[in-house]
Amino acid sequence: MTPGPALADGLELVETDDGIVVYQDERERVHHLNQTAAVILQWCDGTRSVEEIAGLVADLFALDHPPVDDTRACVERLRTEGLVR
Repeated sequence: MTPGPALADGLELVETDDGIVVYQDERERVHHLNQTAAVILQWCDGTRSVEEIAGLVADLFALDHPPVDDTRACVERLRTEGLVR
């Protein structure tokens, strides 16, 4: 089984009213994530596939269908920013 996306090391997560702020010391960057990106990031624990995360998003937001393509795009952006591996 291929591991799913997982949080990168060295991140500090601070919840806000409208999402999450991620401090990335190694790259000296701060990221402001909206609520959807924040929950996707938090579900990136290495045990869930992108498809499973999309199912959780669908449940959380009462969607008719899991947003697999949008979730995959979000995870790829989080990877590009160095927030998940």
